[in-house]
Amino acid sequence: MVRRGAEEAGAIFVTVEWPDRRVDLYAPAPQTEFGEDTGGRLFQRVLDGVDGAAITARLERERRFDSDLWVLAIEDREGRSFLDVAPEEPA
Repeated sequence: MVRRGAEEAGAIFVTVEWPDRRVDLYAPAPQTEFGEDTGGRLFQRVLDGVDGAAITARLERERRFDSDLWVLAIEDREGRSFLDVAPEEPA
């Protein structure tokens, strides 16, 4: 865990670090992404394969909006997040 927020509140962000030091950032998915079958949390990837400075800057902006946010860090050789992720929209 990188940052602990309030026990009863705060959004959860997850970083996934690859062996080559690239990092992905996952944030809570918008409520519009939740279907009837979603019982838990749903995330979306908001940064993909960036350096740590980009992650730090994004999380700092998020902290100004929600000072109670949580940040969890995952290191995985295959870049897996182990999260329920909302489908990405086509570019």
